[in-house]
Amino acid sequence: MEKLIQVKNIHSGYHKKEVLKNISFEIEEGEFLGIIGPNGSGKSTLLRSLSRVLRPLKGNIYYKGSDLYAIALNQIARDFSFVAQDTQVNFPFSVWEIVLMGRIPYLSRLQPQSAADLKAAKESMSITDTLKLAGRQLNDLSAGEKQMVIIAKAIAQEPKVLFLDEPTSHLDIGHQVKILNLLKGLNRDKKITVAMVLHDLNLAAEYCDRLILLDNGSVYKSGPPGEVLTYENIEEVYKTLVIVNKNPVSGNPHILLARKNIP
Repeated sequence: MEKLIQVKNIHSGYHKKEVLKNISFEIEEGEFLGIIGPNGSGKSTLLRSLSRVLRPLKGNIYYKGSDLYAIALNQIARDFSFVAQDTQVNFPFSVWEIVLMGRIPYLSRLQPQSAADLKAAKESMSITDTLKLAGRQLNDLSAGEKQMVIIAKAIAQEPKVLFLDEPTSHLDIGHQVKILNLLKGLNRDKKITVAMVLHDLNLAAEYCDRLILLDNGSVYKSGPPGEVLTYENIEEVYKTLVIVNKNPVSGNPHILLARKNIP
Protein backbone atom coordinates (compact mmCIF):
# COMPACT_ATOMS: atom_id res chain seq x y z
CA MET A 1 0.00 0.00 0.00
CA GLU A 2 1.13 3.55 -0.73
CA LYS A 3 1.82 6.17 1.90
CA LEU A 4 -1.27 8.37 1.61
CA ILE A 5 -0.68 10.76 4.51
CA GLN A 6 2.69 11.56 6.08
CA VAL A 7 2.90 13.42 9.38
CA LYS A 8 6.32 14.84 10.16
CA ASN A 9 7.19 16.36 13.53
CA ILE A 10 3.97 18.28 14.03
CA HIS A 11 3.17 20.35 17.09
CA SER A 12 -0.47 21.33 17.26
CA GLY A 13 -2.84 23.06 19.65
CA TYR A 14 -5.00 26.10 20.26
CA HIS A 15 -4.08 29.77 20.77
CA LYS A 16 -0.39 28.86 20.52
CA LYS A 17 -0.74 26.39 23.40
CA GLU A 18 0.62 22.99 22.37
CA VAL A 19 -1.52 19.90 22.81
CA LEU A 20 0.46 17.63 20.46
CA LYS A 21 4.23 17.53 20.62
CA ASN A 22 6.53 16.25 17.88
CA ILE A 23 4.14 13.75 16.30
CA SER A 24 5.32 11.69 13.32
CA PHE A 25 3.68 8.73 11.54
CA GLU A 26 2.21 7.66 8.20
CA ILE A 27 -1.19 6.44 7.02
CA GLU A 28 -1.28 3.96 4.18
CA GLU A 29 -3.90 4.06 1.45
CA GLY A 30 -6.79 1.77 2.32
CA GLU A 31 -5.85 1.55 6.01
CA PHE A 32 -8.32 1.50 8.89
CA LEU A 33 -6.54 3.48 11.61
CA GLY A 34 -7.70 3.92 15.19
CA ILE A 35 -6.55 6.76 17.44
CA ILE A 36 -6.87 5.93 21.14
CA GLY A 37 -5.77 7.36 24.46
CA PRO A 38 -7.15 8.79 27.70
CA ASN A 39 -9.15 12.01 27.91
CA GLY A 40 -6.98 15.03 27.20
CA SER A 41 -4.28 13.07 25.40
CA GLY A 42 -4.83 14.93 22.10
CA LYS A 43 -6.92 12.49 20.05
CA SER A 44 -9.39 15.01 18.63
CA THR A 45 -6.63 17.57 18.13
CA LEU A 46 -4.69 15.04 16.06
CA LEU A 47 -7.74 14.18 13.95
CA ARG A 48 -8.44 17.87 13.29
CA SER A 49 -4.81 18.41 12.33
CA LEU A 50 -4.85 15.48 9.90
CA SER A 51 -8.05 16.67 8.22
CA ARG A 52 -6.92 20.30 7.74
CA VAL A 53 -9.47 21.58 10.23
CA LEU A 54 -6.64 22.71 12.52
CA ARG A 55 -3.32 23.91 11.14
CA PRO A 56 -0.29 22.64 13.08
CA LEU A 57 1.85 25.17 14.92
CA LYS A 58 4.99 23.43 13.66
CA GLY A 59 5.85 20.56 11.35
CA ASN A 60 4.31 19.33 8.12
CA ILE A 61 1.55 17.05 6.87
CA TYR A 62 1.75 15.64 3.36
CA TYR A 63 -1.11 14.18 1.32
CA LYS A 64 -0.13 12.08 -1.69
CA GLY A 65 3.36 13.56 -1.42
CA SER A 66 2.26 17.22 -1.48
CA ASP A 67 2.11 19.66 1.42
CA LEU A 68 -1.46 19.49 2.70
CA TYR A 69 -1.73 23.29 2.77
CA ALA A 70 -0.44 23.69 -0.78
CA ILE A 71 -3.33 21.68 -2.19
CA ALA A 72 -6.39 23.58 -3.42
CA LEU A 73 -9.12 23.69 -0.80
CA ASN A 74 -11.80 22.45 -3.21
CA GLN A 75 -9.72 19.33 -3.89
CA ILE A 76 -9.29 18.64 -0.18
CA ALA A 77 -13.04 19.17 0.29
CA ARG A 78 -13.64 16.38 -2.22
CA ASP A 79 -11.00 13.98 -0.92
CA PHE A 80 -11.48 14.47 2.85
CA SER A 81 -14.71 13.98 4.76
CA PHE A 82 -15.01 14.67 8.50
CA VAL A 83 -17.63 13.31 10.90
CA ALA A 84 -17.56 15.26 14.16
CA GLN A 85 -18.35 13.80 17.57
CA ASP A 86 -21.52 15.86 17.97
CA THR A 87 -23.22 17.44 14.97
CA GLN A 88 -25.53 20.32 15.78
CA VAL A 89 -27.99 21.57 13.15
CA ASN A 90 -29.80 24.78 14.04
CA PHE A 91 -32.16 24.85 11.07
CA PRO A 92 -35.03 22.47 10.21
CA PHE A 93 -33.28 20.62 7.39
CA SER A 94 -34.65 17.30 6.24
CA VAL A 95 -32.49 14.20 6.13
CA TRP A 96 -32.46 14.37 2.32
CA GLU A 97 -31.25 17.98 2.40
CA ILE A 98 -28.51 17.11 4.91
CA VAL A 99 -27.20 14.22 2.81
CA LEU A 100 -27.24 16.35 -0.35
CA MET A 101 -24.91 18.79 1.41
CA GLY A 102 -22.22 16.17 0.93
CA ARG A 103 -22.23 17.10 -2.76
CA ILE A 104 -21.39 20.79 -2.18
CA PRO A 105 -17.66 20.34 -3.00
CA TYR A 106 -18.65 19.31 -6.53
CA LEU A 107 -20.88 22.31 -7.20
CA SER A 108 -20.08 25.85 -8.22
CA ARG A 109 -21.96 28.74 -6.66
CA LEU A 110 -25.74 28.52 -7.23
CA GLN A 111 -25.29 25.42 -9.40
CA PRO A 112 -28.16 22.96 -8.94
CA GLN A 113 -27.49 19.32 -8.17
CA SER A 114 -27.02 17.09 -11.17
CA ALA A 115 -28.41 13.62 -11.72
CA ALA A 116 -25.02 12.29 -10.58
CA ASP A 117 -25.31 14.24 -7.31
CA LEU A 118 -28.79 12.90 -6.65
CA LYS A 119 -27.62 9.38 -7.43
CA ALA A 120 -24.64 9.65 -5.05
CA ALA A 121 -26.88 10.92 -2.26
CA LYS A 122 -29.45 8.18 -2.79
CA GLU A 123 -26.79 5.47 -2.89
CA SER A 124 -25.20 6.71 0.33
CA MET A 125 -28.59 6.64 2.03
CA SER A 126 -29.23 3.14 0.74
CA ILE A 127 -25.88 1.96 2.13
CA THR A 128 -26.65 3.47 5.54
CA ASP A 129 -30.30 2.38 5.58
CA THR A 130 -31.49 5.99 5.91
CA LEU A 131 -33.66 6.28 2.79
CA LYS A 132 -36.71 5.63 4.95
CA LEU A 133 -35.82 8.78 6.92
CA ALA A 134 -35.45 11.06 3.88
CA GLY A 135 -38.45 13.29 4.63
CA ARG A 136 -37.89 13.65 8.36
CA GLN A 137 -36.02 16.47 10.06
CA LEU A 138 -32.58 15.60 11.37
CA ASN A 139 -33.22 16.94 14.87
CA ASP A 140 -36.26 14.68 15.27
CA LEU A 141 -34.15 11.52 14.96
CA SER A 142 -32.63 9.32 17.63
CA ALA A 143 -28.89 9.59 18.29
CA GLY A 144 -28.19 6.42 16.30
CA GLU A 145 -30.32 7.49 13.35
CA LYS A 146 -28.77 10.96 13.34
CA GLN A 147 -25.25 9.52 13.30
CA MET A 148 -26.13 7.29 10.36
CA VAL A 149 -27.44 10.31 8.44
CA ILE A 150 -24.24 12.28 9.09
CA ILE A 151 -22.22 9.31 7.87
CA ALA A 152 -24.47 9.09 4.79
CA LYS A 153 -23.64 12.75 4.08
CA ALA A 154 -19.94 11.94 4.39
CA ILE A 155 -20.28 8.97 2.01
CA ALA A 156 -22.21 11.06 -0.52
CA GLN A 157 -19.12 13.24 -0.73
CA GLU A 158 -17.29 10.21 -2.23
CA PRO A 159 -14.15 10.87 -0.18
CA LYS A 160 -10.79 9.18 -0.44
CA VAL A 161 -10.26 9.60 3.32
CA LEU A 162 -12.92 9.51 6.03
CA PHE A 163 -12.10 11.05 9.42
CA LEU A 164 -14.41 10.28 12.35
CA ASP A 165 -14.26 11.61 15.90
CA GLU A 166 -15.80 9.05 18.25
CA PRO A 167 -18.62 8.04 15.88
CA THR A 168 -20.07 5.54 18.38
CA SER A 169 -20.11 7.72 21.51
CA HIS A 170 -23.48 7.83 23.35
CA LEU A 171 -24.81 4.91 21.27
CA ASP A 172 -25.98 1.50 22.44
CA ILE A 173 -24.01 -1.59 21.50
CA GLY A 174 -26.32 -2.43 18.60
CA HIS A 175 -25.80 0.94 16.92
CA GLN A 176 -22.06 0.85 17.69
CA VAL A 177 -21.64 -2.45 15.87
CA LYS A 178 -23.90 -1.36 13.01
CA ILE A 179 -21.86 1.80 12.39
CA LEU A 180 -18.48 0.09 12.67
CA ASN A 181 -19.57 -2.77 10.40
CA LEU A 182 -20.66 -0.15 7.88
CA LEU A 183 -17.32 1.68 8.08
CA LYS A 184 -15.37 -1.56 7.79
CA GLY A 185 -17.38 -2.48 4.70
CA LEU A 186 -16.73 0.91 3.09
CA ASN A 187 -13.04 0.55 3.86
CA ARG A 188 -12.96 -2.90 2.27
CA ASP A 189 -15.32 -2.48 -0.68
CA LYS A 190 -14.84 1.16 -1.67
CA LYS A 191 -11.18 1.40 -0.56
CA ILE A 192 -11.91 4.42 1.62
CA THR A 193 -9.07 5.12 4.03
CA VAL A 194 -10.48 5.52 7.56
CA ALA A 195 -8.90 7.36 10.50
CA MET A 196 -11.05 7.30 13.60
CA VAL A 197 -10.90 8.32 17.25
CA LEU A 198 -12.33 5.65 19.56
CA HIS A 199 -12.72 5.43 23.34
CA ASP A 200 -13.78 1.79 23.49
CA LEU A 201 -10.58 -0.26 23.36
CA ASN A 202 -12.37 -3.52 22.57
CA LEU A 203 -14.07 -1.97 19.55
CA ALA A 204 -10.73 -0.54 18.46
CA ALA A 205 -9.15 -3.99 18.76
CA GLU A 206 -11.85 -5.62 16.65
CA TYR A 207 -12.10 -3.14 13.78
CA CYS A 208 -8.80 -1.31 13.33
CA ASP A 209 -5.81 -2.51 11.30
CA ARG A 210 -3.49 -0.32 13.33
CA LEU A 211 -3.71 1.79 16.46
CA ILE A 212 -1.97 4.95 17.57
CA LEU A 213 -1.96 5.22 21.37
CA LEU A 214 -1.52 8.81 22.57
CA ASP A 215 -0.37 9.89 26.01
CA ASN A 216 0.06 13.53 27.06
CA GLY A 217 0.18 14.74 23.46
CA SER A 218 2.76 12.25 22.22
CA VAL A 219 2.66 8.87 20.49
CA TYR A 220 3.20 6.27 23.20
CA LYS A 221 2.84 3.24 20.91
CA SER A 222 1.81 2.55 17.33
CA GLY A 223 1.16 -0.79 15.65
CA PRO A 224 -1.34 -3.62 15.25
CA PRO A 225 -3.88 -4.01 18.08
CA GLY A 226 -2.04 -7.03 19.49
CA GLU A 227 1.12 -4.97 19.97
CA VAL A 228 -0.53 -1.82 21.31
CA LEU A 229 -3.23 -3.24 23.59
CA THR A 230 -1.04 -5.02 26.10
CA TYR A 231 -1.83 -4.80 29.79
CA GLU A 232 1.50 -3.03 30.36
CA ASN A 233 0.71 -0.27 27.84
CA ILE A 234 -2.86 0.18 29.01
CA GLU A 235 -1.98 0.30 32.70
CA GLU A 236 0.84 2.77 32.08
CA VAL A 237 -1.20 5.18 29.94
CA TYR A 238 -4.69 4.82 31.47
CA LYS A 239 -3.46 4.35 35.06
CA THR A 240 -5.83 1.48 35.75
CA LEU A 241 -5.52 -2.27 36.22
CA VAL A 242 -6.71 -4.46 33.36
CA ILE A 243 -6.62 -8.04 32.19
CA VAL A 244 -5.95 -8.56 28.47
CA ASN A 245 -7.12 -11.86 26.99
CA LYS A 246 -7.82 -12.93 23.41
CA ASN A 247 -11.26 -12.74 21.89
CA PRO A 248 -12.11 -16.42 21.35
CA VAL A 249 -13.71 -15.69 17.97
CA SER A 250 -11.37 -13.13 16.36
CA GLY A 251 -8.18 -13.69 18.32
CA ASN A 252 -7.87 -9.94 18.87
CA PRO A 253 -7.09 -8.47 22.31
CA HIS A 254 -10.01 -8.29 24.72
CA ILE A 255 -9.67 -5.97 27.71
CA LEU A 256 -11.30 -6.56 31.08
CA LEU A 257 -11.21 -4.22 34.06
CA ALA A 258 -9.50 -5.59 37.15
CA ARG A 259 -11.21 -3.72 39.98
CA LYS A 260 -9.36 -3.47 43.25
CA ASN A 261 -11.23 -4.24 46.44
CA ILE A 262 -12.78 -1.06 47.80
CA PRO A 263 -12.15 -0.66 51.55
